[in-house]
Amino acid sequence: MSAFIESLTSVANNSVKAQERVSQIDIKLFATALTILCIGLVMIESASIATVDRVLESPFFYLKRQLLSALLGISAAFVVTKVRLVYWEKSGMLLLGLTMFLLVLVLIPGIGKTVNGSTRWIPLGVLNLQVSELAKLFLLIYTAGYLVRHGAEVRQSFWGFVKPMLLVSLACLLLLLEPDFGATVVIMLTVMGMMYLGGVRFSQFFALIVSFGAAATLIVVSSPYRMQRLTAFVNPWADPFDSGFQLTQSLIAIGRGAWTGTGLGGSVQKLFYLPEAHTDFLFAVYAEETGLIGVCILIGLFTYLITRAFVNGREAEKQGSHFAAFTAYGIGIWLGLQAFINIGVNMGVLPTKGLTLPLMSYGGSSLIVNCVAIGILLRISIENAQFGKQALSRTTRRKIPKKVNKKSNKNLNGRLP
Repeated sequence: MSAFIESLTSVANNSVKAQERVSQIDIKLFATALTILCIGLVMIESASIATVDRVLESPFFYLKRQLLSALLGISAAFVVTKVRLVYWEKSGMLLLGLTMFLLVLVLIPGIGKTVNGSTRWIPLGVLNLQVSELAKLFLLIYTAGYLVRHGAEVRQSFWGFVKPMLLVSLACLLLLLEPDFGATVVIMLTVMGMMYLGGVRFSQFFALIVSFGAAATLIVVSSPYRMQRLTAFVNPWADPFDSGFQLTQSLIAIGRGAWTGTGLGGSVQKLFYLPEAHTDFLFAVYAEETGLIGVCILIGLFTYLITRAFVNGREAEKQGSHFAAFTAYGIGIWLGLQAFINIGVNMGVLPTKGLTLPLMSYGGSSLIVNCVAIGILLRISIENAQFGKQALSRTTRRKIPKKVNKKSNKNLNGRLP
């Protein structure tokens, strides 16, 4: 009987602990990310069903693969919420070394997989690992740790600011050899944003912006296909059947959506008109089928997701957890910047870049890494809540007197109140 009671007590205690962990998680962040992910799954099936049904005779091919990636990503996010942030902070240099190793490995003939002229993937059986996606997260974590370890040097010394930028620039150079110009831009802008929040001098930050702008311009001008993309972006209708074909079809899709859209599955542009409809241009199909109302809802969801990242970062900063703060800020900048670029490309306000829409576009590596990033944000919210609970507990203990003066607290009957 006593053993049965002890088992019931153990189950009850575990249930209470589980409820406490759930209450510590940023539910708003979790629900927003999950909503975006589910919208992405629906839109991938809608955008790809005609293509795969005709070519592969399997209308759910891309959906099944993306669903598998989603399950792996959610599982990875769940595991990440159990890992204390201090372990991420200590592994910054290791992650930097792993990033460099993978970026070199993917360029070795026979190892890296080439698609459409770009060597960005390492085949791993059922999954192709896109190294640039891991590089975004790992370089972000390294930068956050560096800002914590060398914060004073970054703010006071030019060399303290230059050292991490040289390492990040080396990684970006390897990315350009793949080539992956879009990931390079996202990584550099994310790290620069983190450096600015870390307190780097404005003169140094401005010099970095000018240098990065000049380097980016030189890269674009020296590459014929990038120059072609730029000129097509400026006036895609000048050559709507060649260099401007993808963008003009995207604009037609968005225009057809009008206010309320053509309805789920009602897109016409996805029917062999819009290339890569389930990857880089998924937003155009979404806009065509849901209209301006759906677009505003999706942009609102992304805005709220980024806001929650910064809110958690700000809370961590108030509590003195600077690594958690910089990591949250970096993830917010990264996801917000990539969503902004992808949507801007689809709407024709930015040059065409091969960047996915976070948590939505087809791509196993991208989705899994995005889920891990969300898991890290959830872990930050958990540690924020734990710190707040401990601080409240300490404050409560300080308010309780060590001794009770029984004489002063006796009532008329001689008992303690």
